[in-house]
Amino acid sequence: MTFEVCAVNIQSALAAERAGAHRIELCSALDVGGLTPSLGLIRAAINQLTIPVNVLIRPREGHFCYSDNEFEIMLDDIRFCHNEGANGVVVGALMPDNQLDLTKMEAMKRMAGGMEIVCHRAFDFTADPAAVLEQLIALGYRRVLSSGQSASAYEGRFLSKKLVEQAAGRISVMPGSGVSAENICDIAAVTSAQEFHFTGKKKVVGSADIPGLESWYWESDEGVISRIMASLQG
Repeated sequence: MTFEVCAVNIQSALAAERAGAHRIELCSALDVGGLTPSLGLIRAAINQLTIPVNVLIRPREGHFCYSDNEFEIMLDDIRFCHNEGANGVVVGALMPDNQLDLTKMEAMKRMAGGMEIVCHRAFDFTADPAAVLEQLIALGYRRVLSSGQSASAYEGRFLSKKLVEQAAGRISVMPGSGVSAENICDIAAVTSAQEFHFTGKKKVVGSADIPGLESWYWESDEGVISRIMASLQG
């Protein structure tokens, strides 16, 4: 089994490594589904961790149809990750009709070069996931993160089972979204997936109120991560 932790700051990334996670997906802004992290955070994670660092490439919140200007930013971020020595990038781009944007997906694959290339949960918004899975395989994508087109990986486990069977080892289908110590065994039993994605997060609360802002933030916790992995390994 492979466990990937979605980390939004350096302390989360380090906690994931201490807990024994196999890989991190580095991002920011979990409350909007994740955005590209800062260049400084990317560099710090790559330099301080020994486990692989995959970086989310998503320039803004909202839908996954990107303008030419946005797409140039995405390509530049991929270039930066490659030059800094990231293990991989996590990307996704759709057409207005929720078909995969093959032109952009192929261009990002080329820019990634020898890095791993992973499709994020833009996949869960596509109209025909079985057809899109075949397109990702043909493009050479290594992995697809999916909640089975549902609000959580647990709710979508039966579609994920079909996708794992269809993939037949040609691409990894990795359940993610709401994976916890309480449900990971059920998700694994139904889907037969070999990789799992989760945050293992806790709320860190500040000591004083900030006018107009929240004083708390999310941080992946070593103990929570360990319990999720132990639930399945045990």
